[in-house]
Amino acid sequence: MPQNVRDDLPNIFPAFRYQDAPAALAWLAKAFGFKKLMEHPMPDGSIAHAEMSLGPGVIMLGSTRADPNNPWAAVKQGIYIYVADVDAHYKLAKAAGAQIVRDLQDTSYGSREYSVRDPEGFLWSFGTYRPETGSAG
Repeated sequence: MPQNVRDDLPNIFPAFRYQDAPAALAWLAKAFGFKKLMEHPMPDGSIAHAEMSLGPGVIMLGSTRADPNNPWAAVKQGIYIYVADVDAHYKLAKAAGAQIVRDLQDTSYGSREYSVRDPEGFLWSFGTYRPETGSAG
């Protein structure tokens, strides 16, 4: 019987958008014990992207933004999943009829990713960025 080789690093990351992301960072640390791993502030005081950990788990968060080209601007929460071969994953999702809301693309932070909505409207993003390492896979 073949053995499944399991990569023990997390690959599924809840992602949140806050009206006041700096306050959310402080509150999540105080109320739940999250530790800030990284934060990319914007000139206006908002947060472009931040990561926090609790044990081996990692969450991503940032400030809400008005950007009609980014599906994350319209939601308060979603899921980001690291996949090693995002091109193959994208083809699989597209062939299954997934509603692609952000086409497969290379990002300015070194990831290759795309976003879809599932049949109930939840936002899912898949890509090569792996938050706990802070680098693209």
